[in-house]
Amino acid sequence: MTTGSPEALQACAGRASVVFDASLTDYDFGPEHPMAPLRVDLTMRLADECGVLAHLEQVPAPMASDDLLATVHDPALIEAVQRMSARPGPGEELRGLGTDDNPVFRGMHHAAAHIVGASHEAFRRVWSGESLHSANITGGLHHAMPDRASGFCIYNDVAIGIKWLLDNGAERVAYVDVDVHHGDGVEAIFYDDPRVLTVSLHESGQFLFPGTGFPADHGGPDAEGTAVNVALPPGTSDAGWLRAFHAVVPPLLREFAPDVLVTQHGCDSHAEDPLAHLMLSVDGQRAAYVALHDLAHEVADGRWVATGGGGYSLVRVVPRAWTHLLATVAGRPLDPGVSVPEAWRDYTLERYGADTPRRMTDGGPADYQPWEGGYDPDAWLDRAVHATRSEIFPLHGLDPMP
Repeated sequence: MTTGSPEALQACAGRASVVFDASLTDYDFGPEHPMAPLRVDLTMRLADECGVLAHLEQVPAPMASDDLLATVHDPALIEAVQRMSARPGPGEELRGLGTDDNPVFRGMHHAAAHIVGASHEAFRRVWSGESLHSANITGGLHHAMPDRASGFCIYNDVAIGIKWLLDNGAERVAYVDVDVHHGDGVEAIFYDDPRVLTVSLHESGQFLFPGTGFPADHGGPDAEGTAVNVALPPGTSDAGWLRAFHAVVPPLLREFAPDVLVTQHGCDSHAEDPLAHLMLSVDGQRAAYVALHDLAHEVADGRWVATGGGGYSLVRVVPRAWTHLLATVAGRPLDPGVSVPEAWRDYTLERYGADTPRRMTDGGPADYQPWEGGYDPDAWLDRAVHATRSEIFPLHGLDPMP
């Protein structure tokens, strides 16, 4: 069982925060939309019941100004969001708004800007040294483009935070995205910027929205090798996913040596998620959180900003996965075998009629075969990893072979 290095856990003790207030759940596309805010409420309740929040400073979420939004987004998009969310109604589609993915709701601009403000506060706290680690589980809206909303994402809080870091003295920022969907918005915004390394591990765009994120997409002419894509085959489970992660992410982060590590933790890679086709367990996801925590300490002096993202098994998966994430941010990873508190299970049964798992584990061992053990060209997963390593590693002076 991976628990995190003792040195890294000691370093972050008492220096971690979560940016949250209950009104962040106002980001709500309606009762039929898969991205229901109850997943956030249930996560924070479970983290509280598990004692995780006692080890995190809970920080109120400020509102992002229009000027902050405009560091990444076109003023025309901001104006459209403001206008359409003031008078929502059927029939109008503009800049990705008013679609099935991004239906307009009253107060949408305020709710989306609030999430940006929460993430910005997490970035600010880490860069100022007020927190060594900081999280915003309502953030991670990685599909939003400068000129349009996309994939349930109105404004790109992660890109805005990274841009703020660069504008305030950071020389290199690494972004690792473990959502099942390609982190296309963040990649596109920094595709030509050699100061930002974007790494996305996702189900191949051959099978899943947004249909992008292939190994050959490796950065613009002045930033070759700083966009990294691992396009995984459907059905990839813990062992394969962790094999791919460890074959690609640690070597690149060590070589890039970022000032800050930024991560996006969509948990829609889980086997029970209704919108995708990977087969991870909560245990495999937890192993990724611990690995990223330790890498933040190894390559970025512990400076780590963690955000949420996708995840549509709203009751059974997201709260457990993100409670593990928050516990890792706090420097106190939960033992996967601990029981889910009965008070929380009673609440979900009474409020949502949902029977929930009794433990914080799915029972998976989260073991994997290291890449150095050999490359199997007959395995689809290994071919996918090899394609990424072959495309990217030479651009960083690294050997793509095991």
